[in-house]
Amino acid sequence: MAHHFNQTVFVAGHRGMVGSAIVRHLNALGYSNILTAARGELNLLDQAAVQHYFQTHQIDQVYLAAAKVGGIHANNTYPAEFIYENLMVEANVIHSAHQAGVQKLLFLGSSCIYPRLAPQPMSEDALLAGALEPTNEPYAIAKIAGIKLCESYNRQYGRDYRSVMPTNLYGPGDNYHPENSHVIPALIRRFHEAKLKGDAEVVVWGSGTPRREFLYVDDMAAASVHVMSLLPEQWQGAVVPMCSHINVGCGHDQSIREVAVLVASVVGYAGRVVFDTTKPDGAPRKLMNSAKLTALGWEPEVGLELGLKRAYEAFLLGGSNHG
Repeated sequence: MAHHFNQTVFVAGHRGMVGSAIVRHLNALGYSNILTAARGELNLLDQAAVQHYFQTHQIDQVYLAAAKVGGIHANNTYPAEFIYENLMVEANVIHSAHQAGVQKLLFLGSSCIYPRLAPQPMSEDALLAGALEPTNEPYAIAKIAGIKLCESYNRQYGRDYRSVMPTNLYGPGDNYHPENSHVIPALIRRFHEAKLKGDAEVVVWGSGTPRREFLYVDDMAAASVHVMSLLPEQWQGAVVPMCSHINVGCGHDQSIREVAVLVASVVGYAGRVVFDTTKPDGAPRKLMNSAKLTALGWEPEVGLELGLKRAYEAFLLGGSNHG
């Protein structure tokens, strides 16, 4: 492990759930030179602006956590924005980092890069082995392009650009918008509102049987910094040239029913939890194989119940986008 606490580290996307967690973790470790740029200061979609930013700051490391993200509804409604904005941000940041001589960069992807019917648990070599889930294909294609950008600069220029693929993340800074949120923030909001209204029951979409894996966002941040601080030979020993990304998960999953019941209990909702089986379920199971990362000496620290308690506390404090 090699930490360089005095190096200048640029975190792109520091306002997002993952980016803000990475900044928290770097601060806690004692990194003293963390660069962030608000959207008003730096528009990552603007190639000239990004190039200028890299040329005028002496940046040693980049965490590329900036992305346009959303749930199924958002991905289905705005596919053009999801592919265009994510491609542009990655291309601008990765190319500008290279041009400015930045040797170390970490790109954050998503588990949706894997084929819809990938064998479970999904391992890194499932990438590009089958058709993607149609609902978020534009987003997934952009994320795959980001991995391949990093890979290509490594192959051609000897850069050390690494990619991590998180499983489903939740925690402080999550998006609680009623239409655009993911499953855990959606459940937290629904049960919280039902508790306030005194509703007798909360209806959850689907059968409750699909299984999903969840990771607390501060664990993801710790994993990201862990991966960045591995020596080049440790990293290169773990990945192969044309499969240069690594999964970040907790290694076990829960049914949506179990998650819903746990959220209800954390929120203090005492009514019934009912499942609407006429609504779609999505894939029966989505679990990542994180054995490579485990072998590199990292494992998560925050279990689901504790993580949900912390997420709910953050929700109550309003440290999130309530839409």
